[in-house]
Amino acid sequence: MVGRFPLDHAGRLVPLLEAEADASERTRVRVANCTRLSQSLRYATLRLMLVSNPKGGYSFVKGIAPYSAGVVASADFEIERARMDKPIPIPEAFSRLDNHLAKLGRPSQALCGMELRSPSPFTFKGFSDFNASYVHYLEKRDILVNGLNPVARTNVAPEIAAPSEPVVYAFSYTIPAPAARRSFIVAGAGELPEGSLDPHDIVRQGEDSLDALTEKARFVIALMDGRLHGLGAAWDAVTAVDVYTVHNIAPFLASLILPRTGNARHGIVWHYTRPPITGIEYEMDVRGCARELVLTL
Repeated sequence: MVGRFPLDHAGRLVPLLEAEADASERTRVRVANCTRLSQSLRYATLRLMLVSNPKGGYSFVKGIAPYSAGVVASADFEIERARMDKPIPIPEAFSRLDNHLAKLGRPSQALCGMELRSPSPFTFKGFSDFNASYVHYLEKRDILVNGLNPVARTNVAPEIAAPSEPVVYAFSYTIPAPAARRSFIVAGAGELPEGSLDPHDIVRQGEDSLDALTEKARFVIALMDGRLHGLGAAWDAVTAVDVYTVHNIAPFLASLILPRTGNARHGIVWHYTRPPITGIEYEMDVRGCARELVLTL
């Protein structure tokens, strides 16, 4: 059994046998070999499951019930991101989102990304309950594709000035754009393997030392890398990298985050927030959007 998820110089998971051979990576006893193999298979499967959403003008990588793992605009479309000048409670935000898309002549199915802010991290049970109510807003607008949720999502809990109820911070959608460059959104993810909502799968569960946080960051960057590849995108096309944590990332910002994400020139945005579930300490999302704007609503 091994606790680390070793990475190569590009930040990708090392093949299983090579990883097992590297005894220096065996720092903790955490998961069984069969679990690790299952996680590797999830990565391989993820890269193959790009699902077309013709009504929305994009394709998506299959995620779990409350969100997809990422989206990429179809040919002759591009993704536009709109951040609200102030966060709005989810019910009201969806109504305003409907009006915004209608003014652009876009259907509800054009919605491809949501960024939420919650009052505090959920328990795993609370997170599942919240997701059930959130997905209702998508179902009501006929956004699901053959029962799959196509909309990428990031949901985090601000440590300062937290909202009193879950709110929408920003949303993204597709618009027609002939000969547009490829645009995409990778959904937010913390230090959990793809497809898992099991607290026992958290990398270095219950730890927040510098060594543990560095390992968590490596793991999450590998998740971002896998999702980018699943979308047919690459780091050099990323226009924004967001980091969500209340822990100090300065010790590994220059040595890990900037080099691995290719954003030394553009920098990153560090949101002083907690990931959406108690026990997760580090989250990221990335995107390559053609245009971003701030809406006064």
